[in-house]
Amino acid sequence: MSVGLLAVVDDILSAAVKASSKAAGVVIDDAAVTPQYVRGLSPARELPVVMKIALGSILNKFVIIIPAALLLTAFAPWVLPYLLILGGSYLCFEGAEKVLEWFGFHHGHVDEGARDEKKLVAGAIRTDLILSTEIMLISLSNLDTSRGTWMTLGALAVIALIMTGIVYGAVAILVKIDDVGLKMAKDDDQRVRHMGARIARSMPAVFRVISVIGTVAMLWVGGHLVLVNLGEVGLTFFSDLLHGVEHALEPAGVVVAWLGGTLLSAVAGLAEGLVIVGAVLLIGRAFGKRPSFTEGGETPVRA
Repeated sequence: MSVGLLAVVDDILSAAVKASSKAAGVVIDDAAVTPQYVRGLSPARELPVVMKIALGSILNKFVIIIPAALLLTAFAPWVLPYLLILGGSYLCFEGAEKVLEWFGFHHGHVDEGARDEKKLVAGAIRTDLILSTEIMLISLSNLDTSRGTWMTLGALAVIALIMTGIVYGAVAILVKIDDVGLKMAKDDDQRVRHMGARIARSMPAVFRVISVIGTVAMLWVGGHLVLVNLGEVGLTFFSDLLHGVEHALEPAGVVVAWLGGTLLSAVAGLAEGLVIVGAVLLIGRAFGKRPSFTEGGETPVRA
């Protein structure tokens, strides 16, 4: 009995590791996006907020994504591409907003609203829902579902736990490295103090880089989701264009082909995101909600 149980567990773990490896790129994106949500919080609240987001991610996967994916795969597989298009469009929208902020344009909520912990957590969990959906659906597509529902469910559960642990473990380390540096800077050993000071001084730049990577990741993942799944619903021009670019660059190497497809996805994601931002502004104006804009770091002025 125990041997049979161990064999089943081994099969589940093997299937989970193999299937989840295909989603590694999205995992990197998730880990890059999330640290943005704890910027501006006090150091004492960083880890608690990361824990809240991680718990929300677990709930996303086990309460929403896994049951929905299994049900839709069984009864309405044609719905999945449309859901992924919607999810990708949301990421494009968020990414485009952040790009506009780089150039000093803000609309809607100003900084004090963005630093509210409940809003930060809610926004992070919404973004995680989309990224986690892609992670789980990619993993599901690489599982051998012919071995039964329970095996599939077990593998998805393992994938959900592993991915959440990897993503939010990495995020927790990133957001606390500066505190480690500050503690090292008070050490009695001069070399340790100098190392700690360098770490602490470098973290603002590290987080700026992470913020850029996270934004590009949103646009890349969102654009890729939209382009590929438009092809799944019959609008093959966009997916054919993506595959054509990747195929044309293949002679230059796998990395170059991947970079070409990624760049095209990110540009498409930014274009769609800007269109959505414009539509949101027009709809808001139609209902009498005129957005505030900030340019060059000035204080927002509400119309």
